[in-house]
Amino acid sequence: MSALNDMKTEIKSITPDVLNEAKNIIFDGGVVAIPTETVYGLGGNAFDDEATKRIFEVKGRPNDNPLIAHVHKDYDLLKIIDYDPPYAKKLRQAFLPGPLTLVYPSTGKVSPYVSCGLHTLAVRIPSHEGAQAFLKAVDIPVVAPSANISKHVSPTSAQHVYDDFHGKIPLILDGGVCEGGIESTVCDVTGDVPVILRPGLITREMIAAVVGDCLEYVPNFASGEKVKSPGVLYKHYSPRCQTTLFTDIVAAKQACQTSILENKRVAVLCESKWIEQFQDENVKILNLGATEEEMASKLYDLLREAEKICDVLVTIEPDKKDGVMVGVLNRLRKACTSVDVPHK
Repeated sequence: MSALNDMKTEIKSITPDVLNEAKNIIFDGGVVAIPTETVYGLGGNAFDDEATKRIFEVKGRPNDNPLIAHVHKDYDLLKIIDYDPPYAKKLRQAFLPGPLTLVYPSTGKVSPYVSCGLHTLAVRIPSHEGAQAFLKAVDIPVVAPSANISKHVSPTSAQHVYDDFHGKIPLILDGGVCEGGIESTVCDVTGDVPVILRPGLITREMIAAVVGDCLEYVPNFASGEKVKSPGVLYKHYSPRCQTTLFTDIVAAKQACQTSILENKRVAVLCESKWIEQFQDENVKILNLGATEEEMASKLYDLLREAEKICDVLVTIEPDKKDGVMVGVLNRLRKACTSVDVPHK
């Protein structure tokens, strides 16, 4: 393999020849960026210690932040999980392939670096056609955290991945723009009742409707507990510009004017209903959309756009707080350098 930061990075459409190239890279211990229906992932062989460590290295990812193993829809999960509760089977039947990750007891056969020493394993079966083709070609679990530098905005296009990793990885499989827009829901199925560790497009209400109940994880970091899921600890999803999240429109407008007087480039990220409140030639508008699906889909692309066009990003918390918006707000709050919003 080429030295880190010293290789040619290519974006290629997904063809049989390119899939074979990707397979060879994976089995040679390398890293390949792959599309999913949510965001692009940075893929490596889950059985290979060095490949797994390389992902942590190239992302700059903290080594206590677990990875998710991705498999194709026909993969035998019992090769890598130690127990498959009946309600987990119901969830797979209802939502998979799709944007839902399930955390099981692990057989311990994947690299211990995948779960950061825990006895659990997060497993995902993406629905993206290109991801399925890649996973079937390699026919092994592939760990694939979001293909962005740690704490930067997650990528929803091949170009986003290239912007973060050109010269660091050899190949990006181009599967188009991700439709989901935010990472998968992560649900712990090691107990009697499923517990959401990270919210996403599959909501608590959707899960409860299938299996009767679903809880939400409340972290207790003071106790020293280790998290079973990515996206729980740390600041995440952040653009390289000053960002503040507001609930009050008047305060947001005042923040814009203050920054304009300081000769800073200002942009506002908000849902469609608030755009008319910011009609100022000195303010760039980033329209998050009107529906929860649209807001989820556009969030990361707009955050990456913001860092190109402004010094200060003023964001307005959307009015809707339930359903898919739980996941959107989770990402938006973690993305903001300053949050003028009480956490609930």
